[in-house]
Amino acid sequence: MNAVGGLLNLHARLPLRVAGRPAPRWDGWLLGAVATLLLLGTIMVYSASVSIAERTAGHGSYYLLRHLVSVGLGLTGMFIAMHTRARLWEQFGPYLLLGGIALLVLVLVPGVGVHVNGSSRWLPLGVFNLQPSELVKLFVIVYVAGYLVRKQEELRFFTQGILMISIVLAVIGMLLLQEPDLGSVVVMCLTVFAMLFLGGVRFWHFMAVAAAAVGGMVLLTIVSPYRMARITGFLDPWADPFNTGFQLTQALIAFGRGEWLGVGLGASIQKMFYLPAAHTDFLFAVLAEELGLIGVLAVIVLFAVIVWRAFRIAASAERNGQIYAARLAQGLGLLIGVQAMINMGVAMGALPTKGLTLPFLSYGGSSMIASCLGAGLLLMIEREQRRQKVGATS
Repeated sequence: MNAVGGLLNLHARLPLRVAGRPAPRWDGWLLGAVATLLLLGTIMVYSASVSIAERTAGHGSYYLLRHLVSVGLGLTGMFIAMHTRARLWEQFGPYLLLGGIALLVLVLVPGVGVHVNGSSRWLPLGVFNLQPSELVKLFVIVYVAGYLVRKQEELRFFTQGILMISIVLAVIGMLLLQEPDLGSVVVMCLTVFAMLFLGGVRFWHFMAVAAAAVGGMVLLTIVSPYRMARITGFLDPWADPFNTGFQLTQALIAFGRGEWLGVGLGASIQKMFYLPAAHTDFLFAVLAEELGLIGVLAVIVLFAVIVWRAFRIAASAERNGQIYAARLAQGLGLLIGVQAMINMGVAMGALPTKGLTLPFLSYGGSSMIASCLGAGLLLMIEREQRRQKVGATS
């Protein structure tokens, strides 16, 4: 009951004041960037999905309405996370990780997981399909942040430092590859390895495991025909523009048509059944076509603001001696930033195709909920640091 009470403790006990005036309740930069992305994402999901919605569901608002439900659930999760305490997440981190692994196993049970386009990544929950991999990425960050605190003195040793976490990642990665979901594996590994590096593991330990991870990714690509096809299609999409290079060539055409200011909101041609996954994985390409380079730069700046605020919050927490909160904030900033960077890189042809959503923008309920939870945790950590600062000076 104490834990539940702590999770739902919605009211501050210390008044926050700056220079004699009431301080903002929440980080304005972070909250503003997230709110802007959510609003822009809602507009772009409707624009990108209206044609396919009319064909498949009979009315153009089908995906918009479902997206609004996802945003509503995400904002609810964000609100709850904003009013929790970092120590509770540190306490429950191992249990969240075990629960996430159990969900990944459940997805692979025949007759339980939902199969779409050859992948089994979803659990049916009535009107909503849950994608456990999106939540697992968040749970891994919560767990690793706690591990870095518990093992702070042992991080310089290979077995107690980076090796144990690498084993955990390997187990989760093998489950994700059975779905298959290589994109989530890449995001998770890049984020966790960056957290370990920032947490103080020895450089040569970090380099050894990073080299092993890269070698494993290369091997997984070589032994898998469909992954090799993606790589060859990425290297020269115009060599086979109607097969392996189709999705990338259509995305590049969208970017080319957008030019500086775009063709206008709602005027995209590529979303008219040319560009697959226009409202999910390749929403950024439709945005580039309709809003042009200005829209692309605006989205990049908004994600940069989120990452910047995450690391500023982490630095504040570390100064206050809140090491877990600092590591968690770093991990959340890295998670959001890495996934956004990969999604945008794929859409622009800078990275091989991966099935990843763009946080806060793309259609996808599980991704939206996980992204909003991450933003809520960042807002919670920032508020805790201001509370501590006010308490120390009062």
